[in-house]
Amino acid sequence: MPDRWTIAFDADDTLWHNERFFRSTQSRFVELLRDHAGEDHLRERLLAAERRNLGRYGFGVKGFVLSMIETAIEVSAARVPASAIGEIMEMGREMLAHPIELLPGVERAVQALAGEARLMLVTKGDLLDQERKLAQSGLGEMFEAVEIVSDKTAPVYAAIFARHGIIPDQAVMVGNSLKSDVIPVLEAGGWGVHVPFETTWELEQAEAPLAHPRFRQLDNLAGLPAMVAQIGL
Repeated sequence: MPDRWTIAFDADDTLWHNERFFRSTQSRFVELLRDHAGEDHLRERLLAAERRNLGRYGFGVKGFVLSMIETAIEVSAARVPASAIGEIMEMGREMLAHPIELLPGVERAVQALAGEARLMLVTKGDLLDQERKLAQSGLGEMFEAVEIVSDKTAPVYAAIFARHGIIPDQAVMVGNSLKSDVIPVLEAGGWGVHVPFETTWELEQAEAPLAHPRFRQLDNLAGLPAMVAQIGL
């Protein structure tokens, strides 16, 4: 190959478990507020608060906790007890301390590709939390660059490519979110590899660009080395 390829990975629910902690915390939140609203209504109001607050708080645990507090105040007509707010904050602290569990095939795939291409981590969320998870994952030394961004859009990926001297059509982005990890990368000129996770946050759902020539899909990361070899690495 005339130039070195770059393979970038998303972090949460691509390399390690994450959404399961949000789902379990949401269930605890619903139980905590069950005297004020029904489950479906609570989940709808919380999702609406998350969508409304993304521009203010960004992605990650802290914004999720603030959205839960906001929802609790709204559905209780400002009568939610301070003890319940304290419990919500404790849920957030537990989420920020949960241990890292790599997804199947991740470590082997990353190790196999580390000597063949420049590896990057491109993720969004709380800066300190993402740094903690990367440090605990045991994968940190395999990545030549780490980008923790507030959002993933085509201009953001284009800026990352430019900043690191990456030729877009020799860049592969791997992730579980079509909306964040695939579609904007394709728009920026790179390759998008979708590795679906068991659950997807409602605000990350999108239609798969099946007809796009630089779109690929895998069941899990175990097949990634063979796939990138097929596209020319």
